[in-house]
Amino acid sequence: MYIPPAFRDDDPASLHATMRASRLSNLVSATQHGLIATPLPFVLDETEGEHGVLYGHVAKANPQWKTPPIGEAMAIFMGPDAYITPSWYATKQETGKVVPTWNYVAVHAYGPVEFFEDPERLLDVVTRLTRLHEEPRAFPWAVSDAPADFIGSQLRGIVGVRLPITRLEGKRKMSQNRSEADRHGVAAGLAESERPLDRDVVKLIPVGMP
Repeated sequence: MYIPPAFRDDDPASLHATMRASRLSNLVSATQHGLIATPLPFVLDETEGEHGVLYGHVAKANPQWKTPPIGEAMAIFMGPDAYITPSWYATKQETGKVVPTWNYVAVHAYGPVEFFEDPERLLDVVTRLTRLHEEPRAFPWAVSDAPADFIGSQLRGIVGVRLPITRLEGKRKMSQNRSEADRHGVAAGLAESERPLDRDVVKLIPVGMP
């Protein structure tokens, strides 16, 4: 990922926060047949390894786990993003020398992807993933709510994914390279958007920077 210095995010806590907040990521691996990608949710275990370990699962019919990867795999996590019109820039009125752009947050996690079929490990992964997304609900569903033999049959249809992270790349492009007046203009423009994601971006724009 191309990351100009102004947009680089090297803070592990910030990177992990983006990964946890991204409910669906993309697992990408290179193979002798070309690139293969699968959208899937991951759970991040920050207690394992230097940068953490990602756990998830794919369908057993998915060819990605059967195709030997070449080198490391990559998991892509996206945060809030928004189109930025040059009409919001104060610089537009001053010089007219402005163009559209896009603000976004992204984290790329790299590592040697592993696949496994052990039922106990699979049950642990689906339990952790379920707990992650169900606990905020008023009446959370648990894996143990379903009959054990039914869960066992479901586990036979999936393959676990483990990706020990060897390196992380983070990019937070939020108009840091613009003047304070331009940043205020972008924040004000996005705040009036009907898209909830646009309004989420407002919170990340560094207004008030010297």
